[in-house]
Amino acid sequence: MTDFKLIADAEWRKRLSPEEYYVLREAGTEPPHVGKYTDTTTEGVYSCKACGEELFRSTEKFSSHCGWPSFFSPLAGDKVIEREDNSLGMRRVEVLCANCESHLGHVFEGEGYDTPTDLRYCINSISLNLEEKSIEDN
Repeated sequence: MTDFKLIADAEWRKRLSPEEYYVLREAGTEPPHVGKYTDTTTEGVYSCKACGEELFRSTEKFSSHCGWPSFFSPLAGDKVIEREDNSLGMRRVEVLCANCESHLGHVFEGEGYDTPTDLRYCINSISLNLEEKSIEDN
């Protein structure tokens, strides 16, 4: 099994396109409203583009009209890492894949969406792969 946290930068550059590398490894952001998963309602599981770790289910995805895919909860609490991000002159909470520490996006709280949590995981489409499959409620 690969320990993705030990992969060297040069290897990430080989594995990812320049755009994927910019978002996943340099904490960049794709432009709003251009990602292939922004408006999709396809049923399935979203995994990390860098390592394949399953992160979010389509049943937790909702339309926030913010320009990026939004989820109200990750698949499990240990699937993502949340850490303070004070870049760009503001306080945010960055979301990373716990398996490979790739940047996924940010999580915001208290925005008033009608969801089971008070959270919006705002995730870059380019950081995800969607495996289309039936999702059954557990």
